[in-house]
Amino acid sequence: MKKITIITGHYGSGKTNLSVNLAVKAAEEGKKVAVVDLDLVNPYFRTADFKELFENKGIKLIAPDFANTNLDVPSIQFDIEQLAINEDCLIIDVGGDDAGATALGRYAEAMLERFSEEIDMLYVINQRRTLTSNADEAVTLMYEIEAASRMKHTAIVNNTNLGRETTSDIVKQSAEFAESVAEKTGLPLAFTTCPEEYCTAEEKDILPIKVYVKLPWDR
Repeated sequence: MKKITIITGHYGSGKTNLSVNLAVKAAEEGKKVAVVDLDLVNPYFRTADFKELFENKGIKLIAPDFANTNLDVPSIQFDIEQLAINEDCLIIDVGGDDAGATALGRYAEAMLERFSEEIDMLYVINQRRTLTSNADEAVTLMYEIEAASRMKHTAIVNNTNLGRETTSDIVKQSAEFAESVAEKTGLPLAFTTCPEEYCTAEEKDILPIKVYVKLPWDR
């Protein structure tokens, strides 16, 4: 992982679950990790929900004012540039679609000026979500996110899943879709995620992940 990892994608693509997994993995490797919850759009699934987990792992959580309260309104009072200086690893969980990426645009110029070679901006795709079920839809949305954030993606992450109904076959069937998105955008496919009970790290280009983000009826 580079010093700064930015996670973007469609609503429900699994950005937050990926962000949590990457943060925990980096912390377990002994890195000093901070997670910025930049999701000002969706109050239901956000990294701010994992405050206790992060505290146990020694991960710093930076969230908007009033996150997880009945005053859940956009209010950002933190310095992402300074966080990037202080931490070994900074993970930024961006809100869904171009609307969520607008908040990232506020920091784009400063980050690119100082950390241009130390940023990975990962576009998370999930073939099983509406509006990104084919490669052309996914590519269109990616460019809309780039326009709103004023930043360019560096790689694609295939996070195709159906929540608790995910199987190894669902993950395997998404391979052609993911490769098509990568080809159309000219970006590398960084990896494909898979619930850890269905795969191992030995499989090529597969990242086993824990399912931290769950629907209320799955908890």
